[in-house]
Amino acid sequence: MIERALQEDSCSLRFINSEGKNLLHVAATIGNTEASKLMMVITGDHMIGDHIMHTRDNEQKVPVDIALSNMHTETYRFLLGCYDTKLGTFLDGRRGFDLLLDMISSGDYSNAWRVIDDVKYTFQLQLEVVLMAIAKNFPPKLNIWEKTLKWMKVSKAAKRKEANYISCKQLFHEVCSQIRNRTGYLSQQGYYNNAILEATRQNAYKAVRLIVSEFPDAIWSCNEEGHNLIQYAVINRSEKVYNLLYQMRQHKNIYKTIKDSCGNNLLHLAARLAPAIKLNPISGAALQIQYELQWFKEVERFGCPRNIIEKNLFEETPEMVFTREHKELVIDGEKWMKETAQSYTITAALIITIVFAAAITVPGGNKDNGIPMFNNKVAFRIFAVSDAISLFTSVTSLLMFLSILTARYSEQDFIYKLPTKLIIGLATLFISTTAMLVAFGATLFLVFGESASLTLVPIAALTCLPVASFLTLQFPLLYDLISATYGRNRFGKKSKARFY
Repeated sequence: MIERALQEDSCSLRFINSEGKNLLHVAATIGNTEASKLMMVITGDHMIGDHIMHTRDNEQKVPVDIALSNMHTETYRFLLGCYDTKLGTFLDGRRGFDLLLDMISSGDYSNAWRVIDDVKYTFQLQLEVVLMAIAKNFPPKLNIWEKTLKWMKVSKAAKRKEANYISCKQLFHEVCSQIRNRTGYLSQQGYYNNAILEATRQNAYKAVRLIVSEFPDAIWSCNEEGHNLIQYAVINRSEKVYNLLYQMRQHKNIYKTIKDSCGNNLLHLAARLAPAIKLNPISGAALQIQYELQWFKEVERFGCPRNIIEKNLFEETPEMVFTREHKELVIDGEKWMKETAQSYTITAALIITIVFAAAITVPGGNKDNGIPMFNNKVAFRIFAVSDAISLFTSVTSLLMFLSILTARYSEQDFIYKLPTKLIIGLATLFISTTAMLVAFGATLFLVFGESASLTLVPIAALTCLPVASFLTLQFPLLYDLISATYGRNRFGKKSKARFY
């Protein structure tokens, strides 16, 4: 329909609505690449094509700007390609600079690297703004799985991701080169200071490494409060930037005793409450306080032994700061633990009641001599073993949850004791639930399946349903608990490459 309408009246492409948008603007807004292609092909008249591509709406945006700002990558790349040899003209002035920033913000470093030469000759680049944009949106490298897929040539996404990372580094080095060419040694700090601090805040350790490699003095960058990179990394819980400490030479010893303007050593800063953006993704207040304690213990191990008793200008030791800052979080953690344990305690008690009763009243009853009727049946043995396992594991689970309810809830208990009890309780509850269902299935087979063996099929299928439901609903919590408590240590030396 669009094709027919445009063939009959291609001049309709010039029409604009109350917002100053033409048809190409509308297609770019919704990401309709096919409609955009039709408009550019059918026009034939280059004057009309140039007109609709360069028409600005009431917000002074051309169609390619709108496609990019709405993250319609395919549409935006098509429209950008339509400029072809006239790309340099299109990128003239502030328009090109804004588009360059939008490309970086959207993570399209391939095209950003492609257009930067056109932009830098037509507009006086604000290099500190470009460097800040790169620091905010620095792309990650390929992980092991993605490298494997790329090597096997089965993933185009991995190939694009690697190309994007390479283009980002090229763009970064080009910006740094322009900074060195434009400014003297003493004035370079104004260009990279905010960028490296932002990269530190976002835990973009690759960006931090690159900036320091280009400007070695960037290692001494400070924020408004006088905090350097490592102090700022501790405040913002940026563990990947913090781990760069372990790749330093003797220079890292400076951070063991360094203090800020308020007399806070590195341990005082670790005792502060982490930013909400770091705590919110962690499930449950108990795991959040565990995360904070792990940071505190890590910085305590790294620093000097006397850091733990040193006081700042407010006469507070690091432990006093930690207790004050995390008072509400500890209360929330205790509440979360107790509510979780209470919920599972009811379930464990019900299972104990059921399997204990089943053990006394065995299926089929007993003979006159007290021996069960189905004693020689394999299904009965399966029932007996499963029922016993369910009983013992459910009792263990109940005791674990009760111990959580009666715990004293000191700060240190949240590191290992309480999470371990919850892990054991959840694991044994899952085993007891599964064993109970197996015992129930065995009972049904004994009673009804002797004459019709096909009965076993629906019994087995229905037995898997609650087990799968338990795994789906509760396994994420169990996984988070295990990985947070006994998973790979997030701290330490992660690379042999030297950093400063």
